[in-house]
Amino acid sequence: MIAFVRGQVAAVGLTSAVLEVGGVGLELHCTPDTLAGLRIGSEATLPSSMVVREDSLTLFGFADEDEKQMFELVQTASGVGPKLAQAMLAVHRPEALRRAVSSDDVKTLTTVPGIGQKGAQRIILELRDRIGVPSTTYLAPRETPGADTWQAQVQAGLVGLGWSAKEAERAVNDVRPEADQMATPDVARLLRAALRTLSKA
Repeated sequence: MIAFVRGQVAAVGLTSAVLEVGGVGLELHCTPDTLAGLRIGSEATLPSSMVVREDSLTLFGFADEDEKQMFELVQTASGVGPKLAQAMLAVHRPEALRRAVSSDDVKTLTTVPGIGQKGAQRIILELRDRIGVPSTTYLAPRETPGADTWQAQVQAGLVGLGWSAKEAERAVNDVRPEADQMATPDVARLLRAALRTLSKA
């Protein structure tokens, strides 16, 4: 297994980044927050988790070990695969997931696309004794650099998480007033806001 990847950032997309390692470009699927911390041309080290399927090898990259461990832990719950695990981390930081599970907060978990009330209850039941105790501090979301095309980035992110193009477009319009109040659009924050509006629909 590949525990981490260190190399120069060759490309940053909407849902993944490419790190050049020894002349080889490795694509890592990442959450919006993780991608926000990467800069093309700079060196980065991303803890990683490889998901092996019969027809594919997929590498997921994370901002830190806590995010990686949460990604792997939530997949031990019934019905949670890598795509849903990444969606959980796209909407909530590890600490927020820890708080939600330990406090039986079904509502927070159901803001993740693909998790209904029964699914949230099952995740809480299966992970409560293993997810750990929430810390007393809570990290605010990372800020992302300015983006004139935040609408396209948020819409692509939503489609990548399983929503239809029409639903994604509607969610982008719903969060436009919030974006207009920002001096520099925070794509990760706007994506989370769009996900919340979709979960209420």
